[in-house]
Amino acid sequence: MSDEPVEEKPEEKPPEAEEAQTGLSAPQGEPPPVLEEPVVDEEEPRRVAVAENDATIDNDVRRLSRRGFFVFGAGALATYGAWKWLRLRPREDGLEWPFRRVLQSNESLAEAYFRRSRLSPTFPPSAITYPKVNGGIGLDANYDPGSWRLRVEGIEGGPPATLSLADIRALPRRDMITELRCIEGWSIIVHWTGAALADVMDRLPPPRGTRFVAMETPDRGYYVGLDMQSAAHPQTLLAYELNGQPLTWQHGAPLRLAIPVKYGIKNIKRLGVIRYTNVRPADYWAERGYDWYAGH
Repeated sequence: MSDEPVEEKPEEKPPEAEEAQTGLSAPQGEPPPVLEEPVVDEEEPRRVAVAENDATIDNDVRRLSRRGFFVFGAGALATYGAWKWLRLRPREDGLEWPFRRVLQSNESLAEAYFRRSRLSPTFPPSAITYPKVNGGIGLDANYDPGSWRLRVEGIEGGPPATLSLADIRALPRRDMITELRCIEGWSIIVHWTGAALADVMDRLPPPRGTRFVAMETPDRGYYVGLDMQSAAHPQTLLAYELNGQPLTWQHGAPLRLAIPVKYGIKNIKRLGVIRYTNVRPADYWAERGYDWYAGH
């Protein structure tokens, strides 16, 4: 047995003990700590972009609004100036002359394409509507039908002539179902019966080259003018019946003009005078700002 002292080796500690001393291991029975990562807001860049875009749009809108305001203001001033200029122009037949020139241009265009062969549409009896009463200028409910006469003036080579209702009825009877259009925007389908104005002009002819026909009520309360082409149109009637019945005084008894190629303002009621002339006749509504030609 040796007397040398025996070197003692240090006691080895289990790894768990070292970890426990360093404090790097979790306590027995508890899960290891979780280190939280910073949260990234993925919507933030989009919100920033939207905000920047909105700011850009707001600036553009402000610029456009200012520009629009100045443009609108300039347009309003120009419109007001033009209106004032027009209102100060001399008037012709109840209308400032620039407007009258526009109507005259329309008239020239309408006359250029007018043809006697161009007929207003006709309709079956089932389309007839109840006649509307509209306008009573030159009418009198107490007129005497027995004393009524139609006076024709300006006849070629002769004095004025007078025709009774019986004389008109003796001419070839014409019937047509056509549309009466009012310049106010409404219309009715009417069955007219009467004599063609062309037949009256054949019997009592105007001088060669006559350009116009003037028409008046017996008291000249209402008056219209027609160009000769429209007067000689085959659908221009001196009507004495409406929808199969004699005219009532409200619709122009005993005789009125029915001319479907013109607006209602030309369809004079209670016709008393026909005059051939080369001077464009006065026209009741043309003197009050409407179109003299009044065709459609």
